[in-house]
Amino acid sequence: MRRDVFQAIADPTRREIINMVAQQSLSLNAVAGNFNISRPAISKHIKILTECGLIVIKQQGRERYCEAKLQKLDEVSDWVEQCKIFWTAKLDALDKFLAKETAKTNKKLPVKKTKRK
Repeated sequence: MRRDVFQAIADPTRREIINMVAQQSLSLNAVAGNFNISRPAISKHIKILTECGLIVIKQQGRERYCEAKLQKLDEVSDWVEQCKIFWTAKLDALDKFLAKETAKTNKKLPVKKTKRK
């Protein structure tokens, strides 16, 4: 199955793994040691992250180390930026519409005169 970066960041454990290995290269055992879940579960998360291209595994002697490759997160950033542009335009248009409607309503309301003492 081909996975994408959005699937990878959908899970909080995978997001935490990304944060950890973005700081420094960590062995698989070091990554697993930071969670209260089984080693096979961590391995599954690592596999998904490698399939998405967010981390690579490098062999150093007997240990396997995870290294972050965060360029793939540019896809997420680009998508978020597109959403931001779209919704900013929609909300600006709504704001203008509501301002016009409020102005119309204010013109129609009778002005109450108060008695002066």
